[in-house]
Amino acid sequence: MPLDIKPIPVLSDNYAWLLTTPKGERAIVDPGEAGPILDEIGDGRLDMILLTHHHADHTAGTEALRERYGAQVYEPRQNQERLPRLDHAVEEGDVVSLGNTKIQVLSTPGHAVGHVSYVVAEVPVLFCGDVLFSLGCGRLLEGTAQELFDSLHRYDSLPDSTLVCAGHEYTRSNLAFALHVDPENAALKARAGEVERLLEAGRPTLPVALGVERRTNPFLLAPDVATFARLRREKDTF
Repeated sequence: MPLDIKPIPVLSDNYAWLLTTPKGERAIVDPGEAGPILDEIGDGRLDMILLTHHHADHTAGTEALRERYGAQVYEPRQNQERLPRLDHAVEEGDVVSLGNTKIQVLSTPGHAVGHVSYVVAEVPVLFCGDVLFSLGCGRLLEGTAQELFDSLHRYDSLPDSTLVCAGHEYTRSNLAFALHVDPENAALKARAGEVERLLEAGRPTLPVALGVERRTNPFLLAPDVATFARLRREKDTF
């Protein structure tokens, strides 16, 4: 594989994602706190910090990691005043490089103003922050249902084999709602068994193939924005 990808649990249920190239270059996506990442990297290197959005549970470890490793910080151009001090502002269509690895930037608002996602096509892998979760999606904290619906469908061109690396371990709670919405979905029932086996073994439920999400996630299965908005409202009070 051209990129080693490792989830690092931070805070209560977040994941920061550590990327390491074959030549040893490293990036971290959404460091919600520094301690577990410092423990993982130790005296190694960290070249890049990629932020998907400004919420503190995705950014709070940025300054400590920058100070320790001299990593360059990449963050959304929009809403910069609410983000840590940046080195590089990114927006839709930008491509950044971790060594020879190219990382594409997608604009994906709806959960947060200025939210972006990062894609490495050669793996393929998607770092989607709080837009897409396994069996769920982000809350509408700073945007509209139309914006988040459109953002989820920014991923439509990605192959089913794309690894979804989301920002939280929400899969078990999302599973209960998904089964409530779609109890006869055979693919969802299979995913339910897999989720329980993983969690019982103390393993993360992520990454998950985007193709699995397309068959099981009620928010990706929603045929239109009205249905999506209704599901999002129902999930908020489920």
